[in-house]
Amino acid sequence: MIVQREMNFAIMNLAKQYPVITITGPRQSGKTTLVKSLFSNYNYYSLEDPDIRELALTDPRAFLKKNNPGLILDEIQRAPDLLSYIQGIVDKNPKPGIFILTGSHQFELMNSINQSLSGRTVVFKLLPFSLSELRELTKSQTVEKSILQGFYPGVHHRKLDFTIAYKNYFETYIQRDLREMINIKDLRLFNKFVRLCAGRIGQIFSASSLSNEVGVSAPTINSWISILEASYIILLLEPYYENIGKRIIKSPKLYFYDVGLASYLLGIETEIQMERDPLKGNLFENLVLMELVKKRFNKGLEHNLYFYRDSNKNEVDIIYKSGRRLIPFEIKSSETFSKSFLKGLNYINKLFPDKIEKGYVVYAGIIEHELGEFELINYEKANETIDY
Repeated sequence: MIVQREMNFAIMNLAKQYPVITITGPRQSGKTTLVKSLFSNYNYYSLEDPDIRELALTDPRAFLKKNNPGLILDEIQRAPDLLSYIQGIVDKNPKPGIFILTGSHQFELMNSINQSLSGRTVVFKLLPFSLSELRELTKSQTVEKSILQGFYPGVHHRKLDFTIAYKNYFETYIQRDLREMINIKDLRLFNKFVRLCAGRIGQIFSASSLSNEVGVSAPTINSWISILEASYIILLLEPYYENIGKRIIKSPKLYFYDVGLASYLLGIETEIQMERDPLKGNLFENLVLMELVKKRFNKGLEHNLYFYRDSNKNEVDIIYKSGRRLIPFEIKSSETFSKSFLKGLNYINKLFPDKIEKGYVVYAGIIEHELGEFELINYEKANETIDY
């Protein structure tokens, strides 16, 4: 069963306006399945295949002529030189939707795209399933199981043992890609670094702190973090701040693009372990954040999400910026509401009274109701709260 991705409508709409559609995202997020289903009559080539890659690079002009009615080039970062030839073709004939490109390396791919196809392509970021997409395959399940299984399509389509699946994903894709991007001299130290990152989900990122624990320099930590960002493993959420005379924390918070992978790295393998784990609340917050990120990415937009924290420990988990409006979110893994959940929301409302019209407490409970200026909602409805 092919799950209808929420991104489909936006892709098809913009394929009528731009000559090139580029879809990036982590490995195994469903990019190939998506483009093959949406553009089933296009010629398809995977540049992961060394024979195809050699053919394409030996005579790129002849290879790219096979574009009637269109051409899908999977993992385009394997042959970035093709992008200059694509530029020439679409400049001569800017027919909408003629090339569909996919790639897994964010920084590497975007550097090439910006050099050759700026203004000629629209870029989408396809992440693993959202909760609503996943519901096409499985019935509603516990919060703990949702976090453990994560959202990678292969885990659910093939009903894989999630611990083994994420072990293989980490060893096969992440380590392979990273070896190609940077020279990691001691893989053991890098593995330790990634697991320590999982232990810091929802916390302020500090290169110096990780440097001391891993035993490598702070510049090395920053380099490794950049690589994890480029591979869609880690997301650094930036703080929201204005010139308001407060001592604002200006370092980002660290999250993972998929909570299933993070759970594996933390060594959590069962629902009972998840219920008792001190990082369950952080993982739940990560899950909700990614629901909001996916909502925006599925429209081809940047996520526009931030957090707030100052030196007096006033904080709000997530702030969505929509024009001049701010929509704050407090995330709690509890199934029972407490008035203490409103502390951060009340603070930020007083700090920016002219910008905040509404806000949300997102929790694991089922009771939903108004809380004055704010609203209490179940986490499965989180992505219904933001507009485009």
